[in-house]
Amino acid sequence: MAKHTGSDVAPNVYAAICPSREVLALIGEKWVSLIVGALDQRVLRFGELKRLCEGISQKMLTQSLRKMERDGLIVREVFDDELVLRVEYSLSPLGQTLIPVVSMAKMWAEENLRIIEANRRVYDEQ
Repeated sequence: MAKHTGSDVAPNVYAAICPSREVLALIGEKWVSLIVGALDQRVLRFGELKRLCEGISQKMLTQSLRKMERDGLIVREVFDDELVLRVEYSLSPLGQTLIPVVSMAKMWAEENLRIIEANRRVYDEQ
């Protein structure tokens, strides 16, 4: 019996063997979404990203950026010809396709925050 891999079936996040589930999980990660949103407007250095994404640790930011670079969502550019080593991050063309997704999720979260909080209070009081 042949073993199935994710590449021999049509993408379907509901199928247990489909690797598209991993991709869906990736864009659902809190830090990935925030990094995409931060890089939406301009190229940023590590420290700038850390300041914009309040609460992220240096380790988590490093891990997230490496994962996103591996997946082709961001571009890491190193400038070592200057007095001080400088590294800049920007969205790749693939990463830019996530901007509408992240923007909609951000807008939905901000618009529905109060309703969700009220629903939680009601539920917790029951």
